[in-house]
Amino acid sequence: MFQFIRPFACCAVVLAASATIPLTQTAHAQDGGFSVGVGGVVGVKPKYEGSDEYEAFGAPIVLPKFGGMGLGGRVKVRGVDDVRFKVLDMGGFEVGPLAGYAFGREEDDGDLLLGLGDVDDGLILGAYAAYSNGPFLLDVSYHHIATGDDDGYLIRFGGGLKSEIRRGFTATLRGGATFADDNYMDSYFGITAAQSARSVAGLAVYEADSGIKDVHVELGAVYDITDRWTLKASGKYAHLLGDAGDSPIVESEDQFSAMFGASYRFDLGR
Repeated sequence: MFQFIRPFACCAVVLAASATIPLTQTAHAQDGGFSVGVGGVVGVKPKYEGSDEYEAFGAPIVLPKFGGMGLGGRVKVRGVDDVRFKVLDMGGFEVGPLAGYAFGREEDDGDLLLGLGDVDDGLILGAYAAYSNGPFLLDVSYHHIATGDDDGYLIRFGGGLKSEIRRGFTATLRGGATFADDNYMDSYFGITAAQSARSVAGLAVYEADSGIKDVHVELGAVYDITDRWTLKASGKYAHLLGDAGDSPIVESEDQFSAMFGASYRFDLGR
């Protein structure tokens, strides 16, 4: 069922999608003028981590630029849970904080979850470091869930290739892995004694320890159709591993997600 992203997630996607979609366009605005990128993103993701069912989401895009005071290339996005703000950029090496939104889950998201209770959504805070040399990319990022039931963290690391296929059309291929701590694994993949007693599916107690949660690969593309219209699309595949993949609540170890966005730049004068 199609749904709009929850309030903070909506804000994160608005900012993130704006950063990756309209920023190329807003750079064309005349100095001293005012412009705004307007559009939207839609996507699909698993109903919960480990689900074999999917749900759609959507959010608007709005990003103003006042004269030369735009965000420029300082904001990057990897997803709703990974909006990056570049602070230092030197010789291909960059670092900065990140923010995002962690989707929780409701116990009616799947038959295996009935009786286990809900996991709250949460605000993500963290930091990242990245290095690029020509088409080659390397990065590592830390994602701490600062609010909600889960106070765990993730560490993502990987690399990729970026290429300008033709003028205005850029494609990026990334691959990597995700480490999750005990708190994260307990919240999303573990089953306590109390949850086991309430489980409608009769699931046994399961302790999920920290470790590599998944390996993943992602393909993304940005296409500047004109100096005003820009399209962005991405698709990601992740395979759950270890205690995450073996969890009794996991219906499928194979997890897919995708997002598509479009925006139009309006120049509103000086």
